[in-house]
Amino acid sequence: MRVILIKDHENLGKTGDTVDVKNGYARNYLVPQGIALIANSVGLKKMQEQLRLKELRNNKTLQKAREIADKLNSLSLTIPVQVGEEDRVFGAVTSQMIADQLQEKGYEIDKKHIQLEEPIKALGIFEIPVKILQDVTATVKLWVIKA
Repeated sequence: MRVILIKDHENLGKTGDTVDVKNGYARNYLVPQGIALIANSVGLKKMQEQLRLKELRNNKTLQKAREIADKLNSLSLTIPVQVGEEDRVFGAVTSQMIADQLQEKGYEIDKKHIQLEEPIKALGIFEIPVKILQDVTATVKLWVIKA
């Protein structure tokens, strides 16, 4: 029996592939589990509709991410820190501190998405990359100043 895979399957293939399997395996496992559709005109139409809806969702998500990235690119954050002799910073500015500042500005960005190579331990102006989606990254300007 020919089936069209709706989901990736370890042994059969990827989403959208048409594969031949035994009748019982298709009727008793793949179709009821929502892994595959029977490869007939009805199954092809359902698959095309699901792919179209998935593409629409991905486009909306990508558009929202780009809008957020544009806003973040124009954003400037200021974090005051305590300093000692010769302007040496006590502690460091971490991704959590940056995430908290972004949250105060109204952006829900997780600290894992803030790509600091290492905590900031100096005064100055820094460009901080923030990953919003897999291929959408924004840059936030960060000012680290004396408290």
